[in-house]
Amino acid sequence: MITEDSVSDNNEKKPLHEEVSQEHNSDNANPTSAVTPAEPATEETATENTVEPAEDTLQEKPEHQADVDTLQSVENAPEEKVLSEIDPQKADDGEPHEDHEEAALESVAHLTLPEILKEMEAIINKEDAGAHYRAFNHLKEQANHFIHDETEDQKNEFVSAGNPEESFSFHHPAQAKLSGLLNIFREKNNEYTRKQEENHSKNLEERQQIIEKLKNLYSNTEAGTNLFKAIREIKEAWKNAGQVAKSEFKLLNNNYFHHLNQFYQMLDMNKEYMEQEFAHNLEKRQHIIERAKQLETEPAVQKALNELQYLHKLWKEEAEPVAEEFREKTWEEFKEISNKIHDRKSELSAQIDEEQTLNLEKKNKIIEEIKKLATPEKDPNHSYWQNSIKKIEELRSEFLKLGSVPRKVSNQNWNDFKHHLRNFNTVKNEFYKGLKSSQHTNLEEKLKLIQTAKDNSLSEDWETTVPLFKKLQDDWKKIGHVPRSMTNKVWDEFREACNAFFNNYREKNNAVNDNWKENYKNKKQLLEELKEISDEEGSVEKIESIKTSWNNIGKVPREKLSINTEFNKTLREKLKLNKIHEYDLKEEGLSENQLTDKARKIKNQIADLEAEIVKMENNLSFFSNSTRENPLLKDTFDRIDEKKSQLEAMKQSLHKILSGENQ
Repeated sequence: MITEDSVSDNNEKKPLHEEVSQEHNSDNANPTSAVTPAEPATEETATENTVEPAEDTLQEKPEHQADVDTLQSVENAPEEKVLSEIDPQKADDGEPHEDHEEAALESVAHLTLPEILKEMEAIINKEDAGAHYRAFNHLKEQANHFIHDETEDQKNEFVSAGNPEESFSFHHPAQAKLSGLLNIFREKNNEYTRKQEENHSKNLEERQQIIEKLKNLYSNTEAGTNLFKAIREIKEAWKNAGQVAKSEFKLLNNNYFHHLNQFYQMLDMNKEYMEQEFAHNLEKRQHIIERAKQLETEPAVQKALNELQYLHKLWKEEAEPVAEEFREKTWEEFKEISNKIHDRKSELSAQIDEEQTLNLEKKNKIIEEIKKLATPEKDPNHSYWQNSIKKIEELRSEFLKLGSVPRKVSNQNWNDFKHHLRNFNTVKNEFYKGLKSSQHTNLEEKLKLIQTAKDNSLSEDWETTVPLFKKLQDDWKKIGHVPRSMTNKVWDEFREACNAFFNNYREKNNAVNDNWKENYKNKKQLLEELKEISDEEGSVEKIESIKTSWNNIGKVPREKLSINTEFNKTLREKLKLNKIHEYDLKEEGLSENQLTDKARKIKNQIADLEAEIVKMENNLSFFSNSTRENPLLKDTFDRIDEKKSQLEAMKQSLHKILSGENQ
């Protein structure tokens, strides 16, 4: 007969298992260990003496919650769920105390707003979206923080541009998507809660049935029943049963362990069964210890800490009880290994500190670059600010993608970043406010060009208007920017006026193109006649006749323009041969433009000749005897007289042209 002392596995004061049956960790979803209360009681007293239900709900089973019969079952422990299996605040001495959920939330602290929305969307698309409520809520708070900061930035830029604060209106482009995600998640969370309640009700009924089976096993056992097999099946069924409502768990769990304790106390079994049970649990403990030893050299510190949490959960749930002589020995060995692994957190902290320090250096460099962009060495222009705006966006995106920095400088680093961003926007806005004034001046100049183009768009004086329109286009390019609202309007008006002129020009030129070919033939014939002239009597009259005929012939094709150069060269040779100046020629049929061009040439020649005469007379002043009687200066005086005579003839020719007598 087993006495109370023989089943007092859990009456020992152990660091990790003290009063497990009375205040069982609510994070353990599947209590399976045969832990007995310190004081056996009836079903009724267990109900009366139980403590208030735990506030925490049952946690889900790990994906690989299995026996620890083999080392492989421990090695395959899920890394992602281990940290949430045991509440560190309720664990005894020697267990890791990792608030890994907070660490998991901090792992997304560096995300940008689009990445946060993407993460929220990924949670919504999960079948158990409601199970990730805290992560989703954390992401929502981050998104709201980003939207608020960016809205404030827009507002500050709006106000710094000289606008009244009450006129500011801005709707963040991500706000609509965020609201949509919140509405969808709210529906999915409600559906998840409803299903949880249904599952809790179903699981409660299932667990109550398991307790009834356990109760019947020791109160109404039929002869020949294999108690060893029956209790294994009950414990396995209890382990695999799902979650129940947190308000039901404590009482339900205490009742189960109460009846399990009653079973062990009344069970009429020999010592061999108890030894088998102890040996089976001892083997599980040894497997757990071996796996824990391997974790001492695990390169990934966080992975080692995560799996250690899982091993402590297995120890509580599936490695109890063992024989008294192994109880403290195995626990102390496991606790010592746990403490060594736990001490490795300093390595993790050092790694995190190094990464955060590196992030701080990178972020400070970004802040310095923003600061330089806001204070250019030379006077910035529009192109500079446009390139700087693109660079600022790249720097801002890079800053937000970088991870966290040391907590003690985190706020200061973030405030410096926002301050210099706002300062850049302020300086940029001041530039464009000043640019608006110059843009209005540019607008006035372009409007004048437009009016000039419109006034001459129908002119057919091609020699004058073609160069004019080319100059208008060159001037347009040199004028700076105009207000954005007027850019397209003024350009369309200017282009329309220019197109009207050049379309008319091409249309008229196409019509006279054939005449140009005929003009070339006529000019070619006149050139040949000019080449035949000598210095005989009547040659000057022939030259004048040829020149008049030449002037009356119109344009030639562009590719034949060289004939004009050849004619002028031959003309100069014949004039020299006949000792006559071009301005002395009598030309008839000259157009107004041709007369103007001829008058311009004579004016230039008069100016050059006058300057030459003055220079020669100045040179004479250097001689003490600068008279005509001086034989050395005789030639000089003769040349001066000749040039003065030539000057007078040129002036008379100019007068005839201007008075219309030359035609």
